[in-house]
Amino acid sequence: MTAETILLATPQAQRILRLYHLYRLSIGILLVLLISSSLDAELLELADIELFRTGCWLYLVFNILVVVLLERPARQGQLFTLAMADAIMLCALFYAGGGAPSGIGNLIVASVAISNVLLRKRIGLLIAAISAIGIIYLTFYISYHKPAAASHLVQAGSLGALCFAAALLVQALARRLQLSEDIAEQRAVDVDNLEALNALILQRMRTAILVLDADHKVLLANQSALTLLGQERLLGEAIDLYSPQLVERLRQWQLNSSMTPRSMTASAIGPVLRPGFIALNRGLDRHTLVFLDDLSQISQQAQQLKLAALGRLTAGIAHEIRNPLGAISHAAQLLQESEALAGPDRRLSQIIQDQSRRMNLVIENVLQLSRRRQTEPRLLDLRQWLKLFVSDLRSRLCAGQFVHLNIGFGTLTTRMDAEQLQQVMTNLVQNGLRYSGQANEQAQVWLRLFHDAQSDLPSLEVLDDGPGVASEHLTKIFEPFFTTESKGTGLGLYLSRELCESNQANLNYIPREEGGSCMRITFAHPFKLS
Repeated sequence: MTAETILLATPQAQRILRLYHLYRLSIGILLVLLISSSLDAELLELADIELFRTGCWLYLVFNILVVVLLERPARQGQLFTLAMADAIMLCALFYAGGGAPSGIGNLIVASVAISNVLLRKRIGLLIAAISAIGIIYLTFYISYHKPAAASHLVQAGSLGALCFAAALLVQALARRLQLSEDIAEQRAVDVDNLEALNALILQRMRTAILVLDADHKVLLANQSALTLLGQERLLGEAIDLYSPQLVERLRQWQLNSSMTPRSMTASAIGPVLRPGFIALNRGLDRHTLVFLDDLSQISQQAQQLKLAALGRLTAGIAHEIRNPLGAISHAAQLLQESEALAGPDRRLSQIIQDQSRRMNLVIENVLQLSRRRQTEPRLLDLRQWLKLFVSDLRSRLCAGQFVHLNIGFGTLTTRMDAEQLQQVMTNLVQNGLRYSGQANEQAQVWLRLFHDAQSDLPSLEVLDDGPGVASEHLTKIFEPFFTTESKGTGLGLYLSRELCESNQANLNYIPREEGGSCMRITFAHPFKLS
């Protein structure tokens, strides 16, 4: 398809062409009405009335046929032929009407102007030249036969000049209009591309973004917002039904915009979110832009800094504590080997050794924080990993200890450091076996892996049939150095939760109605941005 064809196919070119058709039809109808009213004989003093009347009817019939048969010219040549025929027929009417006094020359100028909107450069000027030549030549011809028409030569020259002026002016305006359209079209393409880019950036942003109207209906929500709020779609829905906490924070902010909104959670086990609000007021519309930041990443970084600081502290004091502690333990051992040592004194020496070992165990557990390598989460198939873990664990169990395994259906993958998960599970299983053995003849632990429908996340539970945790201790079991046993260090559950949180997982205690304890690990989504 050529550029000329594309030009004629544009909506604006089609509108101008319809205007051109309408103009010619209107002129034809007016001329026929003129000759039908017998006013032509009075208005056209030098006219050939019969020839003029015949020409008017031919002009009208010609334009009717053009409109019917050539409504949309597909090529520039067809349009040029139409404009040329229109100019020739109007020149014929100009001659039949008696020349310049007939006013037909003005119609020729208007026709040239309209045709030059679509006929560019030399082609349009050719129409103007033919029309000007026709007007001037026919005026000379009429003045030759009718000397009274000689005074019309100046008017004919002016009409010829107007044909060229109209053609040049219209072409200049058409070029400028076309340039403006091209610029506008390019700007529209740029705006569309920019809008698509903004939409892509918005969807890829880690910060959750919502736009709410005055009735709290969601006008816009990116993918991060859907993920953090645990919904598949929110567009057009009232946010009150999905996050009452967010609505409460929004109302508090509307009452006092200088107050920093409190953090919130989308669900019972969901991440902690920090909301932010910006008013978007345009005219009568009152919209609110909502930002939701996932604080789990900030918490993870703070956790890493806390562990690093504790590790540096323990590494610094380990040498100062362990060397004297080793000397005390060694001295107590030598003292106990003395034959002159009495029985009560030998018992005191044994106590010194036991407590020295306990202190050394505390130091070893704390030093794990500084010796532990950086977390390296990777995609982990929990079903396969747990089978291998239980198989290895059963080979090392003592007599009277049992581990039961129950693996559910669904997506059971996550991103976690496998070695750190091994450390956490070993500690939880050992605790479960120990407390189960205290309350029963056989120590048993049940491992249950399943996909939690409420959180849409994989979960792993370690259950035992021991005495459980007393209600007054529930808020303290994950605190460092808290223990209910005389030989415990109180760091096992604390370290386990720290390791889980550094992998964006949650470790919680769930009371069991049938007795015993349940330690549940809720893993992170396998494709959650880290």
